[in-house]
Amino acid sequence: MHDSHCHIDLYPDPYEVAISTERQRITTIAVTNLPSAYYAAKPHMRQFRYLRLAVGLHPLLVQNHTAKEKDLFRQAFSETHYVGEVGLDFSKQGTSKEQQVESLKFVLSHLQQEPRFVTIHSRRAESVVLQLLDDYGIQPVIFHWYSGPLKLLHNIIESGHYFSVNAAMIHSKNGQRIVARIPKERLLTESDGPFVKVNNHLIAPRNVMLVSEYLVDHWDSSCDIVIKQLDCNFNDYTNSVGVV
Repeated sequence: MHDSHCHIDLYPDPYEVAISTERQRITTIAVTNLPSAYYAAKPHMRQFRYLRLAVGLHPLLVQNHTAKEKDLFRQAFSETHYVGEVGLDFSKQGTSKEQQVESLKFVLSHLQQEPRFVTIHSRRAESVVLQLLDDYGIQPVIFHWYSGPLKLLHNIIESGHYFSVNAAMIHSKNGQRIVARIPKERLLTESDGPFVKVNNHLIAPRNVMLVSEYLVDHWDSSCDIVIKQLDCNFNDYTNSVGVV
């Protein structure tokens, strides 16, 4: 199993989640919201084989995208193959759209030079994110928890990008409509823990199996075939961006 997007550092007990995930051998991309958070987590991550630490500049923390944080991003970018969470958020929660765009352009300018495993936030800004990716010639990336227009899905797919799906998506009508339109070979699983709950419990990387179980019915396939497809998708994506 693979968890393409999980905020391990934001759980009440990050170490317990990390140990459990490692024991279950779930390859998990541990995203961070700021480069300083990446460096705070880094000393604790070295012992884990299945956890991959990503450096992020979360759009909802744009007020913290200081020169110091950007310097740390440059340093971290040279150390890790994983970038996330980055992107844009033009919802009511987001602020300073211009500054968000500036920060995303900063990230994309690095990705122009060297590809990375990228998990990207695009809430209420999906078309702008896609346009910037096209402008900078960046592909493929993973659209994490896509909730945008169905009509834009085709353009994102045509541009070569992937989508990561979590348990919240398969329990909403809009999420189900989106999942129905994602090609089998472009779908990945994520938890987005701890921001999703299952039966009033914080979701964990192991809960990506809920998405696999949903896809068994949705794809009219066996569990083995679904897991094999998801594993192939993850490997295809990582290979395409040069991550071994």
